Amino acid sequence: MAKHRLIEPHLATPNPKDQTGSNRLPDALLSEQVQRVAIAAAVGGGLWTYGLLMDTVIRPATVIPGIVRSNVFIELASILLSVLMYLYVRYASHPPQTKSDAGLAYIVLNAVAVALLNSWVHPPLDQASTQLSWNTVVILVSAMIIPTTPRKILITSVVAASMDPLIVWFGHLRGLPVPSMVDTFVLFAPNYACAVVAVLPSHVLERIGRRLRQAQEMGSYHLVEKLGRGGMGEVWRAQHQLLARSAAIKLVRPELLGASSETEAHSMLRRFEREAQATAALSSPHTIRIFDFGVTADRTFYYVMELLDGRDLETLVREFGPVPADRVVFLMRQVCHSLAEAHARGLVHRDVTPANIYVCRMGLDYDFVKVLDFGLVSHTKQRAMENTLLTGAHTTTGTPAFMAPEIILEAQVDERADVYALGCVMYYLLTGQLLFEGESPIKMFVQHLQAPPIPPSQRTELPIPSEIETLVMACLEKDPRRRPRNAAEVLRALQQFRSGQTWGNDSARGWWEMHLAELTGSLRVTERPRAERTTIAIK
Repeated sequence: MAKHRLIEPHLATPNPKDQTGSNRLPDALLSEQVQRVAIAAAVGGGLWTYGLLMDTVIRPATVIPGIVRSNVFIELASILLSVLMYLYVRYASHPPQTKSDAGLAYIVLNAVAVALLNSWVHPPLDQASTQLSWNTVVILVSAMIIPTTPRKILITSVVAASMDPLIVWFGHLRGLPVPSMVDTFVLFAPNYACAVVAVLPSHVLERIGRRLRQAQEMGSYHLVEKLGRGGMGEVWRAQHQLLARSAAIKLVRPELLGASSETEAHSMLRRFEREAQATAALSSPHTIRIFDFGVTADRTFYYVMELLDGRDLETLVREFGPVPADRVVFLMRQVCHSLAEAHARGLVHRDVTPANIYVCRMGLDYDFVKVLDFGLVSHTKQRAMENTLLTGAHTTTGTPAFMAPEIILEAQVDERADVYALGCVMYYLLTGQLLFEGESPIKMFVQHLQAPPIPPSQRTELPIPSEIETLVMACLEKDPRRRPRNAAEVLRALQQFRSGQTWGNDSARGWWEMHLAELTGSLRVTERPRAERTTIAIK
């Protein structure tokens, strides 16, 4: 595992698109800001409607009839253009960049319409006129609303500013009396001044986009999509910038854990560093793989994990109900394989829960288990016991529904705390219910300390072999000395059960093809619709 290091986001591997010199705005920023193009279309449509009402209702008698007809035609065409632009931005499936470019074309077409009203259908411009063209408003308002790069907005604004003198030139070709070239330039100089000023808002947006892009880059990984958020931080789907490999990145900020001082925040970051190192040291195929870890300049700790497609056991039970006993044995053997290695290295997980056990498809294997989130890992050696991960002074860590009595009492904790949690997990899988229900964590703690567990066979209609129930009840003993000593002992017991022989990869594949067909089609990991995607849970 690489040595812990401080990684500045702006030192990350450059995005290949950035190396080409493109100043394209980040997709995340574009997709959020492009809806403002619809606002620009709505504003434009409203102004053109106002002009139409002025020419047809309020002051039609003060304008030459032929000019009124021309005005009305231009105004109606502009209103229609605004409506179409609004509908396109709101409902078209085109990418945000295409919609943003369409917004630039909308600016130019509006400038053409304004110029036609200024110089084509009205009497020729008077040389002494000092009235500003409405194109100055078109340019400035559009620059503040439409998200694009400074280069694009400058080109668009210059083209829009040139529409007035261009229409004047067309009037000259028609033989109309028009201002001289010098007077025309002086008359429409404000258009070009506004075109230069219009670049400023896009420069601000570009700086924001650059900072967003830098903030989204962790080492060689680029953050793509937030998958989840919890009390300890966020999980993002990420893409390696050079390799065709997706990953999950967990971000943990000290303030989310209630760090009240610089010293406490530093201590928390050191603890998460130990978590990453402890997890990376484990080689069981059923332990989540850690690719990298580090700390950003704003003290955000992150580590990069393999990205899994499947269900955590909590979600699995919620969606499909209790799990048959033979499948429980199949799954728990894999869980114990991961924990047995951790226990052999003197590590205790301390938060073994259904949400931290992920069942997925791995290559050609189905019902492949990964144990997640060794975030509460501690060493059983007394010297290291002082460094167990606590959220604060005299605070107990873990998930109440799966917490061993000795953790609640803050007594000395060893591998048997994980064994108790394994019993709670098996109980939950077999029955679809928690071992103890409580309206609050305190009530649940009391039951873990005092209440005798009801045998799982009494809380479900599914058949539970006696050998499995005996093992579950042994793991749930209040006295740690009466439980199996570690996960290896539980694993040996599970391997001897006959019921575990009836469920294997073929059975698992059949189940997945029936219930999770979207994950069984291709060997390549594919992105599923957002509503169906399940993610690594954060506690």
